[in-house]
Amino acid sequence: MGMLLFLVCFLCFLEINEAKPKTPRGVAIPFVFDSKAVCEPPCQHAGICIRNNTCFCFKGYEGDHCQYVNCYPKCKNGGECLRPGKCRCPKGTGGKYCHEVTCDGGCWNGGECIHMNGIVKCLCTSSWTGSKCQDAICPQGCRNRGSCVAPGICSCPEGWIGGACHIAVCKHPCLNGGKCIAPNTCRCRPNYSGPQCREKRVQ
Repeated sequence: MGMLLFLVCFLCFLEINEAKPKTPRGVAIPFVFDSKAVCEPPCQHAGICIRNNTCFCFKGYEGDHCQYVNCYPKCKNGGECLRPGKCRCPKGTGGKYCHEVTCDGGCWNGGECIHMNGIVKCLCTSSWTGSKCQDAICPQGCRNRGSCVAPGICSCPEGWIGGACHIAVCKHPCLNGGKCIAPNTCRCRPNYSGPQCREKRVQ
């Protein structure tokens, strides 16, 4: 009369939800089981061959032959599921499900550590740049070897001032309409000369 079918009941142990401590520890799952069934290739990860080429997979495994490991929640940021509930995380990520992104040395000045296209990096605010958001941005630029020390603020070398270190300083003022063009250097009008444009030229 064909294959002898047996009705069996397997007890699958499920994870207990911490929010529901009274949840039953097991759920009975009835299904038709053929004791002579053959599965090729064989069921993996302790899966049970219940009918020809039909595997019953336990929690944490899936696929026609229970060949795939399943992590729930899924491993994030490119993490690999090694076994149920165990992820192998790529560099720069951590946590049980690789959901935590970490940048070596941290991100400074309000920068955010992100994981994008397999690369972990700092996403900086508009006023900062650099691998750790450590370098301030001065949109106006810092001239004459000045350095940007804070957003929009230049530190100028001796002899220069101004928002972009673009104004030369002459300790002694340039006279008779002369102009300070470099530290302690005056450019005189045609009729004057000298370090401060003090001397009038004789025509």
